[in-house]
Amino acid sequence: MATVNGYQGNTPVATSTGSKHPAPTAKTADAQSVLKRLQSELMALMMGGDSGISAFPEEDNIFCWKGTITGSKDTVFEGTEYKLSLSFSNDYPFKPPKVKFETACFHPNVDVFGNICLDILQDKWSSAYDVRTILLSIQSLLGGILLVTSFSFPFPLNASVILMKWAFFIVEPNISSPLNTHAAQLWSNQEEYRKMVEKLYKPPNA
Repeated sequence: MATVNGYQGNTPVATSTGSKHPAPTAKTADAQSVLKRLQSELMALMMGGDSGISAFPEEDNIFCWKGTITGSKDTVFEGTEYKLSLSFSNDYPFKPPKVKFETACFHPNVDVFGNICLDILQDKWSSAYDVRTILLSIQSLLGGILLVTSFSFPFPLNASVILMKWAFFIVEPNISSPLNTHAAQLWSNQEEYRKMVEKLYKPPNA
């Protein structure tokens, strides 16, 4: 069953056993730590120079960002541009942000409301990931290509966390449990898929 950002229905819920010892709690970060983390990520993203991705806080709210990705060359999404929203909680980076497409996107793993089914935004999330990783992963998801990325944070949140220096992802659409069944059915025929993308695509500023 496909999942979107948020709770997965079949996840078991822990119950109390009456033990005197409290159950371990999930890691959290206070608002000030999250603020510093996001400021560091913004600076790294601006200095990184990655092609086809960008993101900035919305007005004066560092916890709400607007992102932009462009379709990669030699993919069915080449020449397209998509706007996204990213919303961070006080639990970031121990919990992923809520990410949605603001521009309609015809893709097997994007529904009509812009929700995205991507494992690193759900059960495969790691506190080592950042906004850059998210944007590159979504950009790669559009074309089903290999993503190679690195991680290095100038602001360490937890010295006990071992950060991955390099990570390799083969980001491909999940057509076995899609959010958009029509897109999943067309994915194997890239020529017809491209035609549908062109038909449905509306530039963000149109």
